[in-house]
Amino acid sequence: MMDWDGWGMGGWGYTLMALGMIAFWGLLIAGIVLLVRAFTGAPRGERAAPPQGFSSAEELLAERYARGEIDTEEYRARLDILQRGRVSGPGTRA
Repeated sequence: MMDWDGWGMGGWGYTLMALGMIAFWGLLIAGIVLLVRAFTGAPRGERAAPPQGFSSAEELLAERYARGEIDTEEYRARLDILQRGRVSGPGTRA
C-alpha cells in the first residue's frame, strides 16, 4: 500500500499558485489595456487642444458676442476681466 503523505502541495504551494494566477491575469489585463491605448491613440496626460480658429480668449469672446450668445453688457464685462487679468466681486478672486 502506498502512502501519499508528503507528495501533494502544501500550504505554500497553493499560495504560490494563487499569486501566480493573480500575476498572470494582472499582466494579461495590463497588456490588453496598453494595446488598446496604443491603437486608439488615447492621450496620456495631454491637455485638450484649444478650439481651432481661435488664437485667444478675446477672439472666442468676440465670436460668442457675434453669434448672439451673450449681450453687449456681458461682452464688455468679460472683455474687461480678460484685459485686466483679474476677477473682482463678492465670492470671487481678486
